[in-house]
Amino acid sequence: MNWLDPSPFLRGVAWLDKGRPVRADPADLGRLPWDITERAALPIGVRLEFTSEGARAVEIRYRAVFPGPSDALRDVAHRFALWGPDGFVSETITEPAAEARVTVPLPASCGGPFTIHPPEARSPEILALRGVGGSIGPAPHRPRWLVHGDSITEGWWSTRPAHSWPAVAGRALGLNAVNLGYAGSAHGELATAEQLAVLPADVITLAFGTNCWTGVPCSATLLYETTRAFLAVVRQGHPDTPLLLVSPVLCPAAEESPNRLGATLAELRSAMERAVRDRVDGDRETPGDPRLALLPGRDLIGPEHLADGVHPDDEGHAAIGAAVAEAIRTRLRRTG
Repeated sequence: MNWLDPSPFLRGVAWLDKGRPVRADPADLGRLPWDITERAALPIGVRLEFTSEGARAVEIRYRAVFPGPSDALRDVAHRFALWGPDGFVSETITEPAAEARVTVPLPASCGGPFTIHPPEARSPEILALRGVGGSIGPAPHRPRWLVHGDSITEGWWSTRPAHSWPAVAGRALGLNAVNLGYAGSAHGELATAEQLAVLPADVITLAFGTNCWTGVPCSATLLYETTRAFLAVVRQGHPDTPLLLVSPVLCPAAEESPNRLGATLAELRSAMERAVRDRVDGDRETPGDPRLALLPGRDLIGPEHLADGVHPDDEGHAAIGAAVAEAIRTRLRRTG
């Protein structure tokens, strides 16, 4: 059978740069910090979704970064994970190569829809795919959910791409999750807000703030105003889109420890939450925002869910994903 163009099968795509999925506008990189530009080149959350008519497998041609001898991720297994309507199906492990093919078996009793999560650590670029023993077609498109945040949103310390909290919540809600989490960054950059404002979206979630305690430290007053400004810019492009802000999750070392500007993470979290509540309520100059909701992050996970004191493990990601999914369901029920 002829090879198929992967574009109709790809999900979780924000922008394309010469056909390759990227997570920041390639025409607007100059205004972004270098760390966002670097992380945005990784295809985090990008996946293939398809249905099958009699295919016993799907064959994928891809190009990936070949690990060097000192690469810290050299020994990470090169897994292509298959998920079906009822959950996880199987993993196909291959040897990393600069360009290769992989064959992922499909269950005979089910036509899908299926999702294949490529191994993000090697930044794979899907070149083509085809059914083996039958045909495959793109899965139906689902409502688009933009998820912006930091390394926790990006999925750090989850053991599989499908275990990150945006992936967990996206499956639960039947949404096309577009992961715009940037490890080491997400300080409320207004250039990022402007990029979010022009991306099509049916739902939006913001989950930044932890990196405002360190890295580029904020005071509580500064983060309050940054959150207000970020929300205002996003709303310029999405005035009626359901929007959920998740304040920072637990980080024991930062909760009561002042940063360079004297703010603890608890104080920064409180400032963000107050900014959301004030915008929901409105004032004389700004009308209220009934499609904006807040999910306080402090108690979503406990210290037992932290793999390294900062990032949640798989159980922690699952807990965050379940809470976000319920908050979005509630918001969608209220706003229609």
